[in-house]
Amino acid sequence: MNILVLNCGSATIKFRIIETGRGRIKTDRNRCLASGMIEHIGARARITLEDGGGAGESFTEPLADYRAAIGRIIGWIASRDIDIHAVGHRVVHGGERFRHHARIDAEVIKGIEDCIELAPLHNPVNLQGIRAVSELLGGSTPQVAVFDTVFHMTMPECSYLYGLPYALYEKHGIRRYGFHGISHQYLAYRYGQMRGCARETVNIITLHLGGGCSACAIRGGRSYITSMGFTPLAGLLMGTRSGDIDPSLIDYVAAKEGISHGDVGDLLNRESGLLGVSGLTGDMRDLLAAADGGHHRAELAVDMFCNRVRHYIGAYLAEMDGAEALLFSGGIGENAPEVRRRVCAGLSWFGVTLDDSRNAAMTGGALGEITTDDSRLKVYVVPTDEELLIARETAAILDSVNP
Repeated sequence: MNILVLNCGSATIKFRIIETGRGRIKTDRNRCLASGMIEHIGARARITLEDGGGAGESFTEPLADYRAAIGRIIGWIASRDIDIHAVGHRVVHGGERFRHHARIDAEVIKGIEDCIELAPLHNPVNLQGIRAVSELLGGSTPQVAVFDTVFHMTMPECSYLYGLPYALYEKHGIRRYGFHGISHQYLAYRYGQMRGCARETVNIITLHLGGGCSACAIRGGRSYITSMGFTPLAGLLMGTRSGDIDPSLIDYVAAKEGISHGDVGDLLNRESGLLGVSGLTGDMRDLLAAADGGHHRAELAVDMFCNRVRHYIGAYLAEMDGAEALLFSGGIGENAPEVRRRVCAGLSWFGVTLDDSRNAAMTGGALGEITTDDSRLKVYVVPTDEELLIARETAAILDSVNP
């Protein structure tokens, strides 16, 4: 079964077409047939396409909207004589309504629409992708919604509720939802595969560190608690997001700066984090270079980032009564040995002993352990693969196979 995976973001679509299904899932023989990205949709779009053999091309052309962009993707796939048997969509927010990934029909579309107020920047473009596929491929091609929030639906009440009047949860669904669930779910699966253990025995902490960052405590193969909350703003310091702050600061900053609460929200999401602290950039690569050159605020931003990650690791180890491994993933987690070194330098009490040579070698998609053989708490770098997880979940729903 060839699954077209679509990840629709703001003015961007990433896609892969993956051959998977009942037999390939069981034997882990999933195969990427093509992939690519379209950026700057609505203007002169930049299109990057790559076939399964690694041959690629990049060019620009005007694409007015998501329907035109997805039509361009589908047309290119057809030109490669690749059939599309189903489509899996990344959908950011399923609220409490969706506790499982779902085959898309009118009722599921209505449910995604009802969650727009929880993810106003993401769910509308996810819906545009779903509707474009329906128009271009027709109703006979099945589509599946794979929700970022579903993996975290296993959190217990003590993890997902806030210390607010319970009535606000009952009336408005105000609770911790968590995000990056597709990535954290993939990492739990991949760790179990690496170690040859059943899902229910997996007790790890996963760290998805990129432009957006989140930590997740996974107990018995299920999400127990995660750092992002009602929105993706909570938790770790990120590229441009503040992460956790004292909530009283919203009123205080609004009054002192003479701006609205909405403006404060924009500041917390787009002008804070690594960018706000350093005054330079939210890109960790540039900050590490600047810090190495003696830039104080770049060094401060990197230190704050690593301290916040370490804070969550310590908290989650306490909540879980220990774990067997830590997993680094995401653009920073996979490619920044210095960040991993700084985080792990404060974890010796927990039994982490970093192997400097192993750590330095883990970049550019490498997978493996970065601690010494006698380290009591193991640390791994594991590249995430959200598109593969979406394809597997899509096939599992259509084939009634446990992924």
